[in-house]
Amino acid sequence: MRPRPGDDRGSVVAEFAVALPAVALVLLLGAGVLAAGARHVRLQDAVSDAARLAARGESNDRVTAAITGAVPGARGAVDARDDLVCVTASASALLGIDVHATACALAGGL
Repeated sequence: MRPRPGDDRGSVVAEFAVALPAVALVLLLGAGVLAAGARHVRLQDAVSDAARLAARGESNDRVTAAITGAVPGARGAVDARDDLVCVTASASALLGIDVHATACALAGGL
């Protein structure tokens, strides 16, 4: 069987072989961005809880444990600002991206 001029057989396979890595890369990047977003939401929630703990007068170890318990590998710091107690934390996400979160609560636990 001889190929005829204008025969397209096999071109679909070749185009698919070229497009597949690009589609896979886009899907992996999308999954990475979603994972980083989810980690940021968990970190923000943990920092909010930690700020309330710090405002009630809990120890810095307990505040840090609240953050690292929710987001393993996170680093946090407590800072008193006038009538507020603020907690700032950061954690690494996929692809070397760092996510940061800050929350404040009224000192005294009110």
